[in-house]
Amino acid sequence: MPNSDLLPSLLFKINQNQLALEAAIMELTLWVEQRGSGEVVCPNNQD
Repeated sequence: MPNSDLLPSLLFKINQNQLALEAAIMELTLWVEQRGSGEVVCPNNQD
């Protein structure tokens, strides 16, 4: 199978991953907004 035949499938999968990441980020955004930013702790904070 030539590489040109794989391109549409690859682009489709990249798009699906992008949509899934967008949905996950939106879920995290809603979670943070519901709890208030004061309760969100970053474990790698160097302060």
